[in-house]
Amino acid sequence: MNSVALTGIGMTSQRTRARMVERLHDLGITDARVLHAMGTVPRHVFLEQALAHRAYEDTALPLGFGQTISQPFVVARMIELLIAGRELGKTLEIGAGCGYQAAILGMLSKQVFAVERIAPLLARARDNLRRIKLSHVRLKHADGNLGLPEAAPFDTIILAAAAVAVPRSLLAQLAPGGRLAMPLGGAEQVISLIERGEKGFVESRFDAVRFVPLLPGVE
Repeated sequence: MNSVALTGIGMTSQRTRARMVERLHDLGITDARVLHAMGTVPRHVFLEQALAHRAYEDTALPLGFGQTISQPFVVARMIELLIAGRELGKTLEIGAGCGYQAAILGMLSKQVFAVERIAPLLARARDNLRRIKLSHVRLKHADGNLGLPEAAPFDTIILAAAAVAVPRSLLAQLAPGGRLAMPLGGAEQVISLIERGEKGFVESRFDAVRFVPLLPGVE
């Protein structure tokens, strides 16, 4: 696994992260790699100071620009589905936001690419990842609907925004044997896991979730 610099992280934060990991385990997250990553990345670093005291609650929190940092359980659940029985490999995240999920992915893979359509959020993600010295996550200001064709194919693709259908461009960028996880739906959403097999794409559906919509273009 990759390492994260924890300089300046207090014991209180470490204890609350440990309690968060215990809660995730109690909720059914059992992959030791995922639990280790969730317990190592300091979520409070990715939030505004006024919300930092709520960092280890199991809830989504606002980032501004109409965006949120995802609920820890949902982050862990989606990544556990993607990593089950294998390694993440070359990974693409759609919707980097503040960089928190990209940091978790960076703990689990040496090749992580993340795109974000809102420029100020992308700048925040860069600063946050720099603070914890996780330099191998590559960020780009881009329309997530288009993926990142110049770096494709990807073994793993994860979306942090919901759509009523999987963008065809993302399916095209998924490597044979690869997996894609996303919130699928409009008013009602579920986690959709898509695997690319020899005979095409196979979809499985899991927990109900609530994400912001996947929007086109950049800001």
